[in-house]
Amino acid sequence: MSIQPAPARLPAGVALGGAVVVGILTALQARINGQLGLRLDDGFVAAVISFGSGLVAMIVLSAALPAGRRGFRSLVTGIRERTIPWWMLGGGAAGALTVATQGLAVGLIGVSLFTVGVVAGQTANGLVLDRAGYGPGGVVAVTVPRIAGGALALLAVGISLQGGVLERVPVWMLVLPVLAGVGIAWQQATNGRLRQRVGTPLTATFVNFLGGTAILAVAAVIHVSIVGAPRALPAGGWLYLGGIVGVSYIFLSAALVVHTGVLVLGLGAVAGQLLTAFALDALWPAEAGPGWIIELVMVVVALLSVVVVAVPPRRRRR
Repeated sequence: MSIQPAPARLPAGVALGGAVVVGILTALQARINGQLGLRLDDGFVAAVISFGSGLVAMIVLSAALPAGRRGFRSLVTGIRERTIPWWMLGGGAAGALTVATQGLAVGLIGVSLFTVGVVAGQTANGLVLDRAGYGPGGVVAVTVPRIAGGALALLAVGISLQGGVLERVPVWMLVLPVLAGVGIAWQQATNGRLRQRVGTPLTATFVNFLGGTAILAVAAVIHVSIVGAPRALPAGGWLYLGGIVGVSYIFLSAALVVHTGVLVLGLGAVAGQLLTAFALDALWPAEAGPGWIIELVMVVVALLSVVVVAVPPRRRRR
């Protein structure tokens, strides 16, 4: 089976704007899943509900849309003929880690603190994956602006830990978002490559939700068998929209990464995440958040990192 040809390049501004939308949706999903985890008192079950609802949506869309049916046929053919390697099917593992981390930690630490942890892992791994040529766009050079942008993103992480956060939050709650960020960068690159093989981001998104739901279901069964059943399902329809939001941003990421590269997609998403996270935490403060002044400073620094990486320098006049 031949690899599907790459689509025409989107204008840089359009592609970056799409990356920002990915971040906005990611922050909204984090708040939704975090609140569901708090009300159930079980982040694993909350993650299964979120991913499971997304999987149902993907099954319906893949069956209803011609692109979904074509993509699924290409997927089956590629697996049978071994032109799609097994590791291209593993993006759901990173999604499962992200959603589980949201359910376990966001309700306590807030969306902003969760996001800056993701920034650290996503930025560092984005640089590595681009330099190695792992993404669908091939090798992306490690330039001074890209290194400077990554350093500014990591500086935002350091700022977020001010104000006694480490005294109020268990260390594992700060480490998990970093690991989730590492996984997100890998997931975006892997989904982009799978999208090239099957010809549509719809099928790449379906594969993510199928694998992620299976992993989370096993984890939830083990957790419930140890600690007991969670609380009764809470009222409020918005608490169950995390899966639909996840479908939207994973689909968009798979479509955009070939136009942006892994790092720029990640930093654009970071900009959207931080702006939305700051607004959510300002209106709905988390119990162990660093406070709105520190959050504002770290948002500004993180946004500056995106500008440094994404805005090309002007050519010198002769």
